[in-house]
Amino acid sequence: MKTITDHLAQYAAYHRDRRNIATHLVGIPMIVIALIVLLSRPSFLVADWTLSPALVVALIATLFYLKLDVALGAVMGLLLAGCLLLGQQVALLSTTEWLLWGVGLFVVGWVFQFIGHYFEGRKPAFVDDIMGLAIGPLFVVAEVVFMLGLKKQLHQAIEARFA
Repeated sequence: MKTITDHLAQYAAYHRDRRNIATHLVGIPMIVIALIVLLSRPSFLVADWTLSPALVVALIATLFYLKLDVALGAVMGLLLAGCLLLGQQVALLSTTEWLLWGVGLFVVGWVFQFIGHYFEGRKPAFVDDIMGLAIGPLFVVAEVVFMLGLKKQLHQAIEARFA
């Protein structure tokens, strides 16, 4: 299995332009929220737990991220938990409102993505490796963590691949 450095370096190769990264900081969260919102229906209440396809996807994603890196995986898990709470609330809206939020966020999020890749002058990472769709959210969290001056060793290892 690839390491977190392998995944993030491969993804980063498609995201060197700061404008592209900036659009991803907006677009990817919108897409993740949209997917969670859209997967929050149907839902079933089982022993005080709301079970939905969104919960299954969030749990699998969190386990994947935790396996790559415990700290970043924990952050991703917390963020996905927040998305689940939001998704559950939006799923309670009328079908029209639920779809408007879910599809609207999804489309606008992808518009941001493609604007960023216009700046980059390169196609999105998932075109060459479908895992890019799963790594994108982790990349955004890692970029914020790096901007905060944390996980310096990981950041240096990724950047060393481009030296």
